[in-house]
Amino acid sequence: MKPRYLVPIIYILFLLLPIYWLIAMSFKTTNEILGGFSLFPQNFTLDNYRTIFTESVWYWGYFNSILYVSLNTVISLIAALPAAYAFSRYSFIGDKHLFFWLLTNRMAPAAVFALPFFQLYSSVGLFDTHLAVALAHCLFNIPLAVWILEGFMSSVPKELDETAYVDGYSFHRFFITVFIPSIKAGVGVAAFFCFMFSWVELLLAKTLTAVDAKPIAATMTRTASSAGYELGLLAAAGVLTIIPGAIVIYFVRNYIAKGFALGRV
Repeated sequence: MKPRYLVPIIYILFLLLPIYWLIAMSFKTTNEILGGFSLFPQNFTLDNYRTIFTESVWYWGYFNSILYVSLNTVISLIAALPAAYAFSRYSFIGDKHLFFWLLTNRMAPAAVFALPFFQLYSSVGLFDTHLAVALAHCLFNIPLAVWILEGFMSSVPKELDETAYVDGYSFHRFFITVFIPSIKAGVGVAAFFCFMFSWVELLLAKTLTAVDAKPIAATMTRTASSAGYELGLLAAAGVLTIIPGAIVIYFVRNYIAKGFALGRV
């Protein structure tokens, strides 16, 4: 092996070590995990995964998380696409200030909005619904999506718009059939970041749900029993929690690379 490959290989193995350790723990019992150090499961078991797929509190937690995350991603993109187009194509009074104000919403910590959202949604009957969490996450994801998409849209020549109008395209037809396909890389990048933020966010998801829409992250924090925390069960849930993000990354990996190349990510 050439020496120049040694450092990258060691670095990659170092990054993969926590993931391997999590996977190994998921096939162990809690007693074995607490009993001592072992690289491989000594008493291999699937009971942790069996519990997740057979107990409703677990698999409904996954369903709830995927549902409100998908809903948030769709809402964020639908709102961000026309807003980003306006910022990239038109100049109006206060446009720079408005653009900066949108980004300040993304900079604010989620804890600032937890209590206002809780009181608002409790008043209007949205508490403990998937829509409540999806809309709450839009406060952070729409500004991010607008910022990403605006960069991609600005790289598209304005002559494309003018040519479409000359050819008789209406704005809606042009925007959906011509313009959006030309920035599909940006849409993929924006969708990825919206999905990932909503998937890993815990504070708002726990605050705005109780039973019906409780996410998997909230379920993972309630695994304490009289014998302590069920570490093997938590590890199995953690492994399954990684899978949706890995799938999304696989499908948008080329778009993310293009986003880095354009300097917008």
